[in-house]
Parts: sequence; structure tokens; C-alpha cells
Amino acid sequence: MPFIGNQPALSYTSFAKQDFTTSATTSYTLDHPVTNENEIALFINFVRQEPTTAYTASSTSLTLTSATSASDDMYCVFLGKAVQTVNPPSGSVGASQIADGSIALGKLSATGTKDSTTFLRGDNTFASAGGVNTPAFEARNTGTQTGVGDDVWTKMTLNSETYDTDNAFDSTTNYRFTPQTAGKYFLYTKTSMQVSTYNDLRNGNIKFYKNGSEVAFTTSRFTLYGSTTGGTGATPFAAATIDMNGSSDYVEVYFKINGLNSTNQSAEYNLFGGYKIIGA
Repeated sequence: MPFIGNQPALSYTSFAKQDFTTSATTSYTLDHPVTNENEIALFINFVRQEPTTAYTASSTSLTLTSATSASDDMYCVFLGKAVQTVNPPSGSVGASQIADGSIALGKLSATGTKDSTTFLRGDNTFASAGGVNTPAFEARNTGTQTGVGDDVWTKMTLNSETYDTDNAFDSTTNYRFTPQTAGKYFLYTKTSMQVSTYNDLRNGNIKFYKNGSEVAFTTSRFTLYGSTTGGTGATPFAAATIDMNGSSDYVEVYFKINGLNSTNQSAEYNLFGGYKIIGA
């Protein structure tokens, strides 16, 4: 049927119901005014009463022929007052009536933190996906580490931090990583080794030490830079996955330069970094 103006919203119809608190009386007040008793269906103790004979009604006044008692259950349904709402009655909407993507995150009743970083699990809880790669750090040396003895294991100096998410790296005293968070960590390190005598470098070594004991080792054979006036150097790189507890475990890096008869050996571009492996 044609109409003028905006199309009306879809309405849902239900009959209004009123519950009464009963007592030893014949007079009650209705929530909605009615023309007469035929506009309500009155029930006492779940038995429908006959209009006019058992009760009369006018406007908001309900009058019973016989008084009730406090233990009676009484309610009425307003037959002459169909209540229309734009919103459907509770429990009347099924999954097929809900448009895809129409339920906002805040409407979900699952426990946990609801945001863009979590997902809904099968046990109706929100959880973070995977985890984060922290603690994470990367440290380096701002200068050249000089005075390195020949064929001697020397702790790598790392006095500057590119980043340190949990303040877990000591760049002032011990140059060690102490994460304080249990898990498996991917760690990496490198340096550039130099000797004073050309073509005198035989090999360069790097080791990871966990709590003072070796856990990973690599060796780099000498590399000539190609100039008779320059030095001879090696740039060893090492990487390892190390399991660490959440309290006292720490990792340091040591290196060793084998320069045959050279003196004044040094290391520059020292680098040590790492991060926690997600889920490990």
C-alpha cells in the first residue's frame, strides 16, 4: 500500500502482561487503562477468571468479586493493549536473522580482554594470539676493543644499546643478558677482528657462555682484505637458541683471536642481540 513520508520501521507485536502482589483485598491498580474488563484476561492461581462475573475493570481500576489472599498468584494479559516496538522481543531472533558482521565486539560476553590483539577461544575466553618477542635487545660497542691478547678468550665489550625492551642487558659492567623471563631465546653476535701484522691472523672464534659455561661456538678462518699496507681480519658470526629460566640465567659473549705472532690485536663493530621466541 502506498504511503507518504519515510517508510515505517518494522514493528513486533506482543501482549502486555502484569503481575500483581496479592493481599486480602478486592481492589487492584492496572498498569494500563482499559475500557472494560473484557480487554484483560485475568488469571488467579493459573485459572482464567470470567469477566464481569469474577472481576470488573475500568480505566486503571480492577475490582474482584471475591478478595484474594496473600498466597494467591495473580496476573493479567492486556488483550486490548498490543504493545508494538521497533526492537524484537527477547529470545525471538535466531542466528539466521542476524546479519554477518553486525555484532560489535563489546556485545560478546566471553571473559578476558576484548580488543584487536585477542581472539575468541573455544572455551569462551579471549586470549592473545601467540605472544610477543620480548624481552629483546641489541647492544654494540661504540669504539674498538683494544689490548686483546693472542689466543685468549676475552669477554666482548658492549657499552651501547640500540634497544632493550625489558632493561635486561647490562651495558655498563658485565655486558650480559639476564632476561628474567623463562623461555627459549634466539641470540646472535658478531665482531670484526684485527691483527697488527699483515696476513698474520689464523682464525677468530666466538662463544656464547651461559652462566659461565660454553653453550655455542663458531670459528671464522682468516680473510685477506687485499692490501699490503692494511691489516688482516676476520668477521665471525654466531647464532644460537638458548633455553633460559625466569630468574638467574644470563648469557655473555667471548671471543678469541689467533694472530700467530701479532701484538696489539683488537675487535671492532662488536654486536650482541636476541629476543624471546614466541610460544617457547
